[in-house]
Amino acid sequence: MPSARKTSQQADADVFTAIAHPVRRRILELLADQEQNVMSLSQPFAAEISRSAISQHLKILQDSGLVEVRKQGREHLYRLEVENLNEVYRWIQQYERFWTLKLDALGEYLENADKHGV
Repeated sequence: MPSARKTSQQADADVFTAIAHPVRRRILELLADQEQNVMSLSQPFAAEISRSAISQHLKILQDSGLVEVRKQGREHLYRLEVENLNEVYRWIQQYERFWTLKLDALGEYLENADKHGV
């Protein structure tokens, strides 16, 4: 029977673990616009994180399937694999009904407040 516990390597390859870190989420945001090399991805973090650390974050994103890398000459270009965020989207969808209920209630409240001049 397989173990329910993940090794640290398996956990790093998990999409949810990959997006749990704010630096990795920011990297995904940067890659949403265009593919980039490590140097350009490192620039927004230059004051706080080394290029080597950015490479480690990219490796986790790559292992989780969220980022693909292609070699162009001596350069490695990273791009977002947005389809692999579907797992996250499906998970979040189960909670959408709660947001809808809250937004509907807020809409009713605001409508009533407007009617009563509040």
